[in-house]
This record gives sequence, C-alpha cells and structure tokens, in this order.
Amino acid sequence: MLPSIYVSHGSPMLAIDPGPTGAVFDALGVSLRAQRPKAVLVISAHWIYSTLAVGSRERQEAWHDFGGFPRELYALRYDAPGSPELAARVKTLVEAAGIHGAGFVGQDEERPLDHGAWMPMRHFFPDADMPVVQLALNPYLPPATQIEIGRALAPLRAEGVLVLASGSFTHNLQEVFGGGRRAQHGPDTEPYVDAFRSWMIDALEEALAGGDTSRIADYREQAPFARRAHPTDEHLLPFYVALGAALGPRDAGAAGTPAEVVRVADEVTYGVLAMDTFVFNGLGARKRPPLQAAA
Repeated sequence: MLPSIYVSHGSPMLAIDPGPTGAVFDALGVSLRAQRPKAVLVISAHWIYSTLAVGSRERQEAWHDFGGFPRELYALRYDAPGSPELAARVKTLVEAAGIHGAGFVGQDEERPLDHGAWMPMRHFFPDADMPVVQLALNPYLPPATQIEIGRALAPLRAEGVLVLASGSFTHNLQEVFGGGRRAQHGPDTEPYVDAFRSWMIDALEEALAGGDTSRIADYREQAPFARRAHPTDEHLLPFYVALGAALGPRDAGAAGTPAEVVRVADEVTYGVLAMDTFVFNGLGARKRPPLQAAA
C-alpha cells in the first residue's frame, strides 16, 4: 500500500532555491520511485473551487500561477502525462461516499497543474513520466469534511496511486512579505510557529492513536495562534485529506498495519512559513476493538 503524504510546498522560490527542504524532497522521491506507483493524485491548496472537480487532461503542463519572481522560474516545465481513467475513478469514489457538501465531482479537461502540484512532483518524479491527476479543494468545507474526502480516496493507495496533499503547515503571507527582508532559509523562527506546530503534532498523534479526529479538526478554535498561523486555512485543509486517506474508510475494520506518521521535513522558511511534511504509512487508527466475550 502506497503512503499518503502531506507536503508543505512553500514559496515558488523553492523550485530554484530548494535549500534543506529540497534535499529532503529529493530523498523522499528516491523512496517513492522505489515503490513504483502507477499514478499520483494531488490535492493542492492552489486549486480551490466552490465544489469539487478533478482534472482529466491527457497531458499535463506546469502553470506558473504567480507573479513577481525571477525569470528563470517561469522557464521551468513539467509535462507529465495525465490519466482520465484515474480522474474517473476519483469521481466515482468521492461521489459514492455520499459526503455532505461533496456529493458531486465535476471534470475539467483544461486546467494545468498549479505550483502546489508541479513543484513537489519535480522532486519526487523529476523525469515527468508519472501520470498525475489533480483534485480541486473546496475551501468552504471544514476539516472534518476534508477528512471524509480523504477516507473516500483511501482505496486508491491499495490500487497503486500515491495520494499527495500539498499546502503549507503555516501560511501567513502578510508576515512573509511584510515582516522585513527575511532570508528564505534563515535560522530564525517566530515563536508562535513552533507553538502551533507542537499542538498540531500532538493532536495528530492522538487522532492516529484512537481514531478520534474531533480535536484536530477543531484546530481553529483549540490550537494556539491558529488564526495567525492561518489567516485563511486553504493551505492547511489538504493536510486533513491526507489524514483521512491514512485513516481509511470507516468500514475498513481493524485488519492490517495501523497508520504511522513520519515528519520528514520541519524547516521554517522566511521565519514564519513552516515546511512540515508528513508521510503516512499503514491504514487506520491504532485502536483495536474490544475482545468479544466467549459464547
């Protein structure tokens, strides 16, 4: 079974100045290629839509959906194959789950890959030979619903599809651009970033241990500095899709290896943009049903 991954893709500058996180992504790519996936499904914070939609292009291309960066960034390409078949499978799985607010998945034959998709894919599959499909993110659906979408997508992991959710573990761009000229890979981190990350990781371990996601889904009310870390939360919502894909369908039972998470990157760029990246292996919470009394 392939992992479910949440990657913090960071600034577009990561593509030409990868720093420590880029090295981690390259190493993760070696591991992922060794697992020989058939395709990748990406859920990126940069395709937001008022409903769900899945890209069904035959051939992908990199969309430079940003402005004001060095010219060399706009020359980067990523012409990976698409997969209309995988797009149709995603549509079937999500619609069959009957999730409130996610009952219909449209298909888009034209939209290219945004930088939340092609930037990590360049590290993981640099030859652009891996079929990739993108699923839009509906930012109006709360974390609990994003988890259910991830649960619906979990069967893909056993079908050779890597589920890759892309966002940013903290994402306050006002502080990135308005806090003075911070170095991208500088050593200083605002204290609130670590406070928020620590709470989230603790809540994540609790969710994987017992299967109760109510605390982590309520991060906006319970986590310290939640609204400072995420003035809007579209960059954190993909994390919940990855978590749902790790927990799996609610009717999956207790068979198999419970999900475990490894944080493979924890750099903070520009002092406030957390690059935490999580790899989930296994499926389901570590809880086990109570023993049945002997008849």
